[in-house]
Amino acid sequence: MAMQICPKCKTDNFSWNIDVSETTLTKWSCLNCKYIAFENETDERKCLKCNRKTETKLKDKIEEFWWCSNCNTTTEIE
Repeated sequence: MAMQICPKCKTDNFSWNIDVSETTLTKWSCLNCKYIAFENETDERKCLKCNRKTETKLKDKIEEFWWCSNCNTTTEIE
C-alpha cells in the first residue's frame, strides 16, 4: 500500500488499515508522529482544490476535518 502525506507532520508516513470491529471505519496512522485518525468511508466529497472525489472526513480525539488523499489538503469543519 502506498503511503500518504500525514495531515499533522507532513511526512510521507501516513497509512491505513480497516478496523475489523467496525467495517465502515478505516484507521489512519502516521509512522513518524504517531498521529491516529479514523475515516468513515461513507463521508466523502469532491475536493474543492483538485476537483476529484478523494476527500473524506478524518476524526481524531480532538477534531474532525476534511482530508484529500489526492492533493493532501485539509479543510476545517465549522
